[in-house]
Amino acid sequence: MGKEDIKLTDKLRVLAVGAHPDDVEILCAGTLAKYAAAGHYVAIACVANGNVGHMEIKPPELAKIRGKEAKASAAVIGAEFFWLDVPDLMVGHDPDLHLKMVDVLRAAKPNVIITHSPDDYMLDHRATGRLIFDSSFSASVPNWKTNLPFYPVVPSVFYMDTLAGINFLPSEYVDISDVMETKAKMLSCHESQVSWLRDHDNIDIMDFMETMAKFRGLQCGVKYAEAYRRLEVWSRLGTKRLLP
Repeated sequence: MGKEDIKLTDKLRVLAVGAHPDDVEILCAGTLAKYAAAGHYVAIACVANGNVGHMEIKPPELAKIRGKEAKASAAVIGAEFFWLDVPDLMVGHDPDLHLKMVDVLRAAKPNVIITHSPDDYMLDHRATGRLIFDSSFSASVPNWKTNLPFYPVVPSVFYMDTLAGINFLPSEYVDISDVMETKAKMLSCHESQVSWLRDHDNIDIMDFMETMAKFRGLQCGVKYAEAYRRLEVWSRLGTKRLLP
C-alpha cells in the first residue's frame, strides 16, 4: 500500500470529485482543462445529483437535467464521467456511498484526486472531502472487496478552493489564464443553475467564477488562477509537483 514513484514525464490519472454538478467547474475546471490538454487522463465524478437546486423544477426532473449538464461539461475536455446520483443534502448519510466511491476510484485509478476542502461552507461539500479521504485509502486495500479489483495506490489529494475563498489558505496555485474560455464553457453547460441563480437569486455565477480566478491570480502574479491545498499526511506526499 503506497504511492507510485511518479516521474515528471509520466502521464497522470486525475480524478476531480465534486459534491454537486457545477462545483468542479467553478473551482477546478481550468486545472482539469490543462491536464487534459497535456494528454493526461481526466475524470470527473459528481456525488450528489443537484435535485434540490431549484425552486420551480421538481427534484426528479432536475436531477436528470443536472446529470445531462454535468456530462456535457465533462465532454468539453474529453473527461470520463461518473455519476453517483445521491440526493442533495444526503452525502454524509448514504450508507452505501463509501462502497460506490471505492468502485469509482478503482475504475479511474487516479494518481491525483481533487476534491472539496473539509472546511467548506455546506454539509455535502464537507462530507465529500471526508468521503475521498476515507475511500481513497479503502480502494487500495486488497481485502476490502467491492465489484472491482483493488487499486494498490494511495493517491495524492488536493483540496480545491472554497466558494469565495473563505477560510482557505492556498499552498499551491495553477495558472489558468490560457484556459479560462474552456473553464467558462464548461460552467455554461450548467444552464439550469446559471439561469436560476441569475434570474432568482441575483447571482451571476459566471462572473463569480471569473472574480475568484482573478483574485487567486492576483495573489500569485498571473491573470487567472485556481488555488489548492495539498492533503499532507503520510503516504500521500512526494517530491514532484503534480499540479500543472
